[in-house]
Amino acid sequence: MTERYNLTVNTGREKDQSFVEKESAVIEGIDVSGRWNRMFVPREIQDYDLTNMHKLTAIPGAESMGWCYQCAQCMPACPVDTAGGDYGPRKIFRRLELGMDLLDSRDLWLCTTCANCLRVCPKEVDMIKIMPVARAAAVLEGNVPAELLEMFQNVAEYGNPMGQSARKRAAWIRKSDAEIRVLPKDPGPVDVLWFVGDFYAYHGRGVDAANAMARVFNALDVDFGVLGADERTDGDSQRLAGEPGLYEELAEHNIEQFKQHEHERIVVSGPHAYNAIKNEYPAMGGEFEVEHYTQFLADQIDELKPLLTGSFGNRKVTFHDPCYLGRHNGEYDAPRDLLEAVPDLDLIEMYRCKEQGYCCGGGGGGMWLDGFAAEQQSERLSENRVKEAVMVGADVLAVCCPYEVSRFEDAVKSTNNDGKLEVLDIIEILDQCMGA
Repeated sequence: MTERYNLTVNTGREKDQSFVEKESAVIEGIDVSGRWNRMFVPREIQDYDLTNMHKLTAIPGAESMGWCYQCAQCMPACPVDTAGGDYGPRKIFRRLELGMDLLDSRDLWLCTTCANCLRVCPKEVDMIKIMPVARAAAVLEGNVPAELLEMFQNVAEYGNPMGQSARKRAAWIRKSDAEIRVLPKDPGPVDVLWFVGDFYAYHGRGVDAANAMARVFNALDVDFGVLGADERTDGDSQRLAGEPGLYEELAEHNIEQFKQHEHERIVVSGPHAYNAIKNEYPAMGGEFEVEHYTQFLADQIDELKPLLTGSFGNRKVTFHDPCYLGRHNGEYDAPRDLLEAVPDLDLIEMYRCKEQGYCCGGGGGGMWLDGFAAEQQSERLSENRVKEAVMVGADVLAVCCPYEVSRFEDAVKSTNNDGKLEVLDIIEILDQCMGA
């Protein structure tokens, strides 16, 4: 005899679930009558209101959000979840099932587009495509964190996220002790068109790295020039943060400037500029040979080594892989080759490195969302990373992204590691050991 019961029981899994159970059941001589043969009636996915899921996956580029099958491999890979953000593609998918509108949710802005979840996802749920298009839709609806809106306004008005005058972009050049050719004032062919970038041009610690780069270029007799005040931000962060129109304006401007000055290659200071010029600018009619500065210098390692006559003092150095140089563009060796060329430098790896490297928190617009992120997470991603560098016994945290010096120096202070860990751009390390 079979009966259907609709009972509420209090044993966890059984609560509020329907089941089928035989009052009398004997299997191979074993009596399994009663609850021993109970079979629960499945709860169908159709029971959920998927309106907001369909709203998201209907946006071109966001289709893969619907492919998630809740395996959870993304969760330990997500840096935001690791930092206490209660986050990750699996959790976003589940919240969409339960009715969350991503375009009006804090979850839309926490993703740093680091690509670590995509690296492990068997269904290829691609947050690097999903987030920019979803954010663009939210921007059109007026749902933008105040910090990000201020950055958009600064870039639109001044061509840089700091809101600094475009004329001041070349101020560091006038004060530099290196020979730097500014192409709009001194035109003519060059081997290297150096795309300096915002942080190297405007931020105090970035200017330190920019001067170091110019001195290293001079020492190697590199034939290079810069755009000076004619340069604008590369636009990659603005595109990822949901402003494709602003990105297109920036890309068009920079492409026009690149084409005006004859050059063999573009060398960039930062991974985001590298990603934009290499992977995004071609669709706008700008196809150029582009290298990150570590790639360019690693190709000249034989000429560089004899110039590194100073010792680095046997200091232990660990390297932070930038997401947009590493996972996004597959470059892990060039930065390490440069560090290993430095005399008396002890290179050690953090636990999370190369393909599994941890995110600094600055990608995907995160550079301008620190206040917003701090309200959602138990710690900043940069703080988590600094703790790891200290844990492996590093004296120096080496970076090669303009965002990271300031992010990690702040994190060193906020984690009470001031005096224990120094943050240096690789180009600064090379400069310190050159001709000393």
